[in-house]
Amino acid sequence: MNKPIIVTMGDPTGVGPEIIVKALASAELDGLSRPLLIAGDDGVLERAANVCGKRMEDAGQGPSGARRFRLDGRMVEVRSLSSLAIDEVPWGRPDRECGRAMVDYIRWACDRCLEGEAAAMVTAPINKAAIHEAGYDFPGHTEMLAERCGVKKVVMMLAGNRLRVCLVTTHLSLREVPEVLTTEEILETIRITDASLRRFFIESPRLAVLALNPHAGESGLFGDEETRIIGPAVQAARSEGIDATGPQSADTLFHFAVRGEYDAVICMYHDQALIPLKLLHFEDGVNVTLGLPIVRTSVDHGTAYNLAGTGKASEKSLIAAIEMAERMAEKL
Repeated sequence: MNKPIIVTMGDPTGVGPEIIVKALASAELDGLSRPLLIAGDDGVLERAANVCGKRMEDAGQGPSGARRFRLDGRMVEVRSLSSLAIDEVPWGRPDRECGRAMVDYIRWACDRCLEGEAAAMVTAPINKAAIHEAGYDFPGHTEMLAERCGVKKVVMMLAGNRLRVCLVTTHLSLREVPEVLTTEEILETIRITDASLRRFFIESPRLAVLALNPHAGESGLFGDEETRIIGPAVQAARSEGIDATGPQSADTLFHFAVRGEYDAVICMYHDQALIPLKLLHFEDGVNVTLGLPIVRTSVDHGTAYNLAGTGKASEKSLIAAIEMAERMAEKL
């Protein structure tokens, strides 16, 4: 059985539906060996198709019970998990019902993967405020999926063909980062990254672990987290046979990582990782959740309300996420 890759629609009022339509119509996915199943709302998807100048033709019900469409010659299945009133859902203005729908798409896709009915899931961007308004207390996709899968610790990895970055902390204010960093958290991030890279990407990964402070603390002049917290984690990882080095200064390390001297960079906080990643891979970066029992990839951008409804949002990150999900699914 050729299990499908499920693509969740994300925020119905953001660019998610449009980039899905544009990706499905793209010749770049012609070599895909697995079928795609869209988890979302067929009415919203049809609106997005109209915006993008694409034609969706109803082709009846598929064998899985999902509705089938022909989109620019490609047969696509859509499992409608919401029935939003399109006229009441303006672009860029998600409400509580939209927030509830976003969570429903994600949970349904995750459960299909956990039950072995799907090979992987790929997610379009969501609106965290709308999800909170709907009554769900999750900072984002990563935390929601970890709870759904019963996993305590996962790692957010952002990847392109020139750079991979993995985060110890994710969506926190900068002042909270030193308070939550621990040797065990850093060590577990290193372990999950190493194991996941070995399983899906690289036989013997080389990991660089970044410092928190400028110049790696400058022997304690700018902070002691390097000697007190980060250094011991690196040493513990090395004692387990993991090829990890650090703590290394963030202002120079990325130069060497991009040159190919490291396979992934372990970063202490959000912007430390995402600024260099998005500088290189703004359109084609992929967000991967490591440590889950399922394969989950995502676009590396947000809902882009300034582009929603214009048909101008780039589908490149979604295409890259789908292609990566398929490659990873072959290793399960």
